This record gives sequence, C-alpha cells and structure tokens, in this order.
Amino acid sequence: MWSGPRNISTAMMRSFGARSDCAVSDEPFYGAFLKHSGEPHPMAAETIADMDCDWRSIVETQSGDAPENQPVWYQKHMPHHMIGPVSIADFPEHRHAFLIRAPEGVVASYRAKNELRRPEMLGFAKLREYFDFETERAGAPAPVVDSDDILRDSHRTLSRLCSVLGISWDPAMLSWEKGPHEDDGVWGAHWYDKVNASTGFGSASGPLPELEGEYAEVAEACRGDYEALKAHAI
Repeated sequence: MWSGPRNISTAMMRSFGARSDCAVSDEPFYGAFLKHSGEPHPMAAETIADMDCDWRSIVETQSGDAPENQPVWYQKHMPHHMIGPVSIADFPEHRHAFLIRAPEGVVASYRAKNELRRPEMLGFAKLREYFDFETERAGAPAPVVDSDDILRDSHRTLSRLCSVLGISWDPAMLSWEKGPHEDDGVWGAHWYDKVNASTGFGSASGPLPELEGEYAEVAEACRGDYEALKAHAI
C-alpha cells in the first residue's frame, strides 16, 4: 500500500494487522530515506539507528517470504521515501494499491507534527507517478482507496478493497487493540498518538479545513495529482 503521510496509513496497517492471516511492515524504507536525504524529521537519528538503511537489502527483504509465513503481507510504503536506486519497479511480484486523502486534510494534519516546507514532502506527485507506472504495467488501473471513503463506511470500502486485491474479507479488520503495536516503527512515539488511542477507524471527516498562505499553496499544488487518483477510487 503506497500513500503519503497523514493518510490514515497507520490505521490501515492496524486494520490489516488485525487479520489472523496477515503480517505487516511499517515504512521499511524510512530509515534509508532519512539517512540519505538528511531530512530533519522528528526522531530521525533513532529511526536510522533502528533500521536497515541499505536500499537493495530492504528490497530483498520485502520481496522475500512473509514474516511467520503468513499468506498475506501488508507493506506500508511511501513513494516520496524512494529517493535511492530503487522504486516500485523493483517489486514486480507485489500487488500494489494506493491510499489517498484530500490535500487540505493532509496539510492540516502534517503541519501539526512536522515542518512543512514544500509539496514534495507530502508525496502526491510521486504517488501519481507510481500509480501510472503500475497501471501501465498491469494493463488496468491499479486500485485506489480514499481515506474519507474508509471513514464514511469502513466495512463497505475495505471489503471492496479486499475483493479487488483477491483476498478474503475479514470483519476483524474493523477493530484493533489500543496502544502501540510491536510492528510499529520507533518513530511511532512521535507520529502515532491518535491511532494508538484508537481501537478502530474514526468517524467521517467534516468539511475540509480552511488553509491560508503557504499552506493553502501547498494544498493547491497537490490538488491535481489527488484529483487524478481520486478518479480511480474504488
């Protein structure tokens, strides 16, 4: 599952992790991204020290057998982390899906957790690039799911996603245990407070937040890529 930050991506990882047949991986390229980009993210040093930061090694691990030989492996990836010599093209055997959220909501959520300096930090353009690549490779539009659709009707949207992905629907995906999970990255201590306080998906989002100045400009710069992906939402 490819997404930008603040797209309920951790809640989605919780959802799939609640299945009895599913292993999960939390942003395995994040450490490599931080090490090679020098981005001053919260807990960057701790993240780099805790993770494999070799691009090719990570690809090899994520392309191998699933942890505990589970039949389903949910890998949480962010395309803007892929600044090294690897990309979505290095995962030809994976089933790729894309998680999106309206840029105004992403900007408002991200700015509360980290400095937002440019649109590229939210990954919309790279997400669209990867969607186009996978759609061309597969010969059909890759599955896209919108965060707002999940929050409005989690059962319906997730069951449709499972059907498109060719896996069974499991009602266990609608809830999870409260608190940090053992598969979370170490950065969860900074980023995951809301999902750690939850036991399921939240309620549907209200009106989009009103942004001003540079924040409004960042959201507008991401709008076209979001709309292009939204057109393919399941």
